[in-house]
Amino acid sequence: MKLHKIGKYILAALMLPIAGLGAISVDAQTRQKAKDTRKYKTEKPDLEEIQRTTLDPKSEFYYPKLMAKYERKDTTMTPEEFRHFYLGYMFQEDFDPYRISPYANKTDDLRSKKEFTKQELDTIEKYANLALEDNPFDLRQMSFLVRVLKEKKKDMRASIWEYRLENLLGTIMSTGTGKDVDNPWYVVYPMHEYDVAQLLGYEAVDVEYPRDGFDYLVVQPDPTDTRKRDKSAKGFYYNVVIPQEQYELKHGGEDEETSSSGDEEDYDEMPAE
Repeated sequence: MKLHKIGKYILAALMLPIAGLGAISVDAQTRQKAKDTRKYKTEKPDLEEIQRTTLDPKSEFYYPKLMAKYERKDTTMTPEEFRHFYLGYMFQEDFDPYRISPYANKTDDLRSKKEFTKQELDTIEKYANLALEDNPFDLRQMSFLVRVLKEKKKDMRASIWEYRLENLLGTIMSTGTGKDVDNPWYVVYPMHEYDVAQLLGYEAVDVEYPRDGFDYLVVQPDPTDTRKRDKSAKGFYYNVVIPQEQYELKHGGEDEETSSSGDEEDYDEMPAE
């Protein structure tokens, strides 16, 4: 089965839950920091170098070292460390690009609320933390946790999570421009495609596959985003070559069963929302 078909099946299935209540929410300061070109130089990542160094125990970018620094809540991590930490995750043994944490959807019914009770705040904090322990790159849970911690006046913890969020978003946006297939943004999880689009004031309406390992997210301006800025983009390009290769490596047999069961037509006809 071709890799782009794997991505097609999964993205079609994920579009509904990702594009709705689960949209990432960040404030203006975080948006600006995530786009700060003085801090993050935009350049195509050298994935071979990132793979080599994150797997080399002697390297400063050895993945367990980066993870330990991240988990220590170290706010001195450099852009290069964040780049190796984020993109290097694709080369770790436990990486599974389409696995969703069992805790990720526990509080979906609360996301659209403007005010929370104390019990609801405690519930959101509990499940957001569990989801992030399971998947440290769940940007949606991260943004929800920041909001809740601020409401609970846990400002120090909120600042740490906001620092992580802004740097992970900055890392993604430093990998390219997203404007064409030669300058895509690199993401380790397909859901991050939607996060970046929403960050820029758009909502996804469809997804196309210009070539194996590349997604083109068709977008339109988000009517709820009131920021005054250019919103003329029609879509953004993403590189998901490694995630799709890893998915096929670990779940290839499952997809063959799905394909042989005659479900392919159903996925092709699934409407985007």
